[in-house]
Amino acid sequence: MTADRYDPGAFKLRVDGALRSFVAGEADRLVAIDPDLAPVAEQVEAAVADGKRLRAAFCYWGWRAAGQPDSDALLLAAASMELVHAAAVVHDDLIDDSPLRHGRPTVHIALRSGLRQRQRTAGAARSLAMLVGDLLMSLAGQLFADSGLPAAYLARARPLWSALARELIAGECLEILRTGTPPDTATSLKVIRYKTAKYTVEQPLLIGGVLGGAGERLRAGFSAYGLPLGEAFQLRDDLLGLFGDPARTGKAAPDDLRTARPTALLAETWRAADESERAELRALLGRGRSLDAAGVESVRTLMNRLDAPGRIERMITARVEEATRALDEVAVPRPAAAALAALAHSAAVRQF
Repeated sequence: MTADRYDPGAFKLRVDGALRSFVAGEADRLVAIDPDLAPVAEQVEAAVADGKRLRAAFCYWGWRAAGQPDSDALLLAAASMELVHAAAVVHDDLIDDSPLRHGRPTVHIALRSGLRQRQRTAGAARSLAMLVGDLLMSLAGQLFADSGLPAAYLARARPLWSALARELIAGECLEILRTGTPPDTATSLKVIRYKTAKYTVEQPLLIGGVLGGAGERLRAGFSAYGLPLGEAFQLRDDLLGLFGDPARTGKAAPDDLRTARPTALLAETWRAADESERAELRALLGRGRSLDAAGVESVRTLMNRLDAPGRIERMITARVEEATRALDEVAVPRPAAAALAALAHSAAVRQF
C-alpha cells in the first residue's frame, strides 16, 4: 500500500504482520508461565490468523480522512480493532456453539483435542475458549495503548473505546435475549446495529478520525456513512450464512437456523408468511441441533418463495446508497474518499 492509494492486499499483509508479531510475543509469555497453557496460546494465535481486516482499514482511513499521513503507530492502533473482532468472534461462536470459522474448528471445538485425557472435556474447552476471548479483548486495549501514538491522541479516543465495548456487549446480550421471540425486523435491525454495525465500521472510523483530530462535522459524516454501511455488512453476512457457499464463507450454513438467531432475513420471512407457512417455520426452527439438510433446504425454499432474500438485498442497496451519499457530503482528502468508497463496496458486495 502506498501512502496515497488503498491496496487491500498490501494493507492486509501489513496488518497481518503487525498482529502476528504482537500476538506471538504474548503467546510466548503465556506459555512461559506454564507449558500446559500451550493449547490456549495456540488458539490465541489462531483467532487472529485470518480476516479481511476491514475494521483496521476503516480506522486507518478515518485517520487519513482527518488529514494525517501514513503512520506505523496508527497502523498498530488500527490493528487493535482486529483483536476486538477476534474476541467477539470467539465469544459469539461459543454462545452459538458454532463448529466452524474460516473453514476450521472454532476455538471451543479445537481446544477439546488438548483435553482428551481429562474429564468434562467439552465443558473445560468451552471455559478455556471464554478466557481466550477475554484475553483477546484485553490484548486489544494493550496494543492500542502501546501503539506509539502520543498520549494526548490516545486520551481523545478513550471515550470511544468505552462506547465500543459497551455497545458490542449490549448487542450480544440483545441477540441472546431476543432469540426465540417472535421475529421482528425492527428488533433484528437493532441487534445488527449494536452487535456488528457499529464496531465494524462507525466506531473504527471515529476512533481513527478522533486520533487524527477530526472535527465535529467530519465525525458526524463518519457516523452517517458508517452506521448504514455497517448494517449492510451484517445483512450481507446473514444472507451468506444461509445462501452462501460454505467452502467460501468457512462457516456451517445452518447455524443461524439451528440457534433461531433473530436475523432480519428470518424476520422478513416471518412478516411475509401466512399462518400455515409460519407453522412450518416454527416446526423447522424448533428442531435445534436436529435440523438436518432437508430441513435447511425447506427453510431456504420458503424464504425464496416469499422473496425474503430479495428484500434483504434491497435493504443492503439502500444502505450502501445512504452511506455513499453521506460520504459525498464531507470534505476529505481524495485518497481517503477513494478508499472509503472502495471499502463500502468490499463490505457490502462480497461472497465470503
